[in-house]
Amino acid sequence: MPITSCNPRFELLYSTLNPFHLYQIQAQLITCGLFSLWSPRLLKHFADFGDIDYTIFIFKFIASPGTVVINNVVKAYSLSSEPNKALVFFYEMLKNGFCPNSYTFVSLFGCCAKVGCAKLGKKCHGQALKNGVDRILPVENSLIHCYGCCGDMWLAKKVFDEMSHRDLVSWNSIIDGYATVGELGIAHGLFEVMPERNVVSWNILISGYLKGNNPGCVLMLFRKMMNDGMRGNNSTIVSVLSACGRSARLREGRSVHGFIVKKVLSMNIIHETTLIDMYNRCHKVEMARRVFDKVVLGKRDSVHPDEVTFVGVLCACARAGLLTEGKNFFSQMTCNHGVKPNFAHFWCMANLYARSGLIQEAEDILRITQEEEDMPLESSVWANLLNSCRFQGNVALGERIANSLIDMEPWNFSHYRLLLNVYAVGGRWDDVAMVKDLVKTKMKGRTPGCNLVDLKEIVHKL
Repeated sequence: MPITSCNPRFELLYSTLNPFHLYQIQAQLITCGLFSLWSPRLLKHFADFGDIDYTIFIFKFIASPGTVVINNVVKAYSLSSEPNKALVFFYEMLKNGFCPNSYTFVSLFGCCAKVGCAKLGKKCHGQALKNGVDRILPVENSLIHCYGCCGDMWLAKKVFDEMSHRDLVSWNSIIDGYATVGELGIAHGLFEVMPERNVVSWNILISGYLKGNNPGCVLMLFRKMMNDGMRGNNSTIVSVLSACGRSARLREGRSVHGFIVKKVLSMNIIHETTLIDMYNRCHKVEMARRVFDKVVLGKRDSVHPDEVTFVGVLCACARAGLLTEGKNFFSQMTCNHGVKPNFAHFWCMANLYARSGLIQEAEDILRITQEEEDMPLESSVWANLLNSCRFQGNVALGERIANSLIDMEPWNFSHYRLLLNVYAVGGRWDDVAMVKDLVKTKMKGRTPGCNLVDLKEIVHKL
């Protein structure tokens, strides 16, 4: 009996699905007594979504899983949050007589790349060699990507150099590896000599320079990309806008904004969030507000502000000292848009209060967040608030926070410097002298070989 005669919905097993459809079909397959027959195809769909729990659940009902089924399970692990378990599963299958093929190792190397463990990559490399698939192009490309993600560029380059044939993926993988480990000179050199390029090639190098805090090279590459007739995609635009924001290059940022509009690129929430952040970093709060209003006022029906959008807007309010507007936006998050505030939003509000001179309110927000979220705050958070206390002259609060910081990290002499600054702003010179003496005493207890540059700066410059 054809499967569709039981339920026409089973025709969906031959088309693109979403998880909701899969759960419905699974239930009806069981009801019709056809689950065993169609479980391999159902497993494949769950694996494509990286739903490892359901993939394993179905796998246990398959009496004699073949290579394709096992490969789909490995693929599910590679797409899941537990890629390390793929290796355990793989070796269990080997004990049961499983004979892996090239597709197996492509997924396995993806798992190793996700874990970031070169040792596991070498182990799988050995298995690929043992099974005679190590010289197949997709396997070699996956292996380069794996070693690159693990930071072992010597092995990645060795595989690349020994390839009998290289395609565009091979070149992109090796360039991405060097860019990932910060070897941008080598990455750029390979980029210049590669036979052909696509938008991914440009994005890899642009992203590498962005991560390397070199926004000038990002913009230079983007201009060259446009001159070469290569049209960027969403990833390109986000990277370039981020570079404009980090370097406060408003003119270039506006040009990119205009490029998005003129070229009729599909504006999405990521573009808008990045634009808000760019204008915010360039201290153009009004422009950031206009972009935000386009989202909030529903000028684009399909887009709604998310938590990242609100972080950008609240940061802009904090930079400009717009306390009332910031409080309104913070209130709108939950009431109007259903966005639950996280630590980033609370920190933006604390920063906004501190910049507005309301240091006590800023401290209250951070302490409430710490208690309600059951999340110990990093010392850098309190140190930033302490800096605000210094500029606002709130010596009592600054002293309390500094003492808490010193209790948390007595070895961190930058906390003593902050306390010195607070005392100096308050004119408490006896306390300044006391802290200096304390620092000198602690310096004497330091063992040779420790870096004393910062300590000397504290004692002598302050």
